[in-house]
Amino acid sequence: MASPPRGANCGGGAGASVTELILASGSPRRRELLQTAGWPARVLIPEVDESQGNGEAAEAYVLRLAENKARAVQPRVDPAAVILAADTCVLLEGEVMGKPQDEADARAMLGRLQGREHAVLTGVCVLCGERAITAVERTRVWFAPLSAVVIAAYVASGEARDKAGAYGIQGRAAPYIPRIEGCYFNVVGLPLATVRRLLQDVGYTVP
Repeated sequence: MASPPRGANCGGGAGASVTELILASGSPRRRELLQTAGWPARVLIPEVDESQGNGEAAEAYVLRLAENKARAVQPRVDPAAVILAADTCVLLEGEVMGKPQDEADARAMLGRLQGREHAVLTGVCVLCGERAITAVERTRVWFAPLSAVVIAAYVASGEARDKAGAYGIQGRAAPYIPRIEGCYFNVVGLPLATVRRLLQDVGYTVP
């Protein structure tokens, strides 16, 4: 889904180039994914309130945060730059799971996820001048049953600390995820195929 264009197409149309790609994110995983794809980007860390609004649906929540992150860094960059931002959450039975507040919270999250299916949603925003194009990617993820001992050891490793749903599919949780349906990179935090499409839509020439 995409928001209607607002203002000029700062990319100048398909195939045009822009001065710079900015990644508005403090996530090392998103930075690594862009590097893996061969897309050079300058990283700026946005400061936004990540609280979910009362009654706010999960898709609306991740889209709002993605756009807020992009707009938060916009005053710090060249007007011709393209800004990429994203926000990821885990959705279990309609309840949004963000990053755990502490180890006890992480253990509780994993205790609920183990042995079950959940969804990972990432809202992506590409901001070009006043034009914001957005999309949501959804991936279904299945967790194997986890014992309390396994959960405690995983949380003690520190890997759960800064991740939505308290796990990283690319790390020590990988052996306990037997199946996904959808984009793997979305679960890591940045659905690259969706990002490529949005960047092309604003005229950024993807390397």
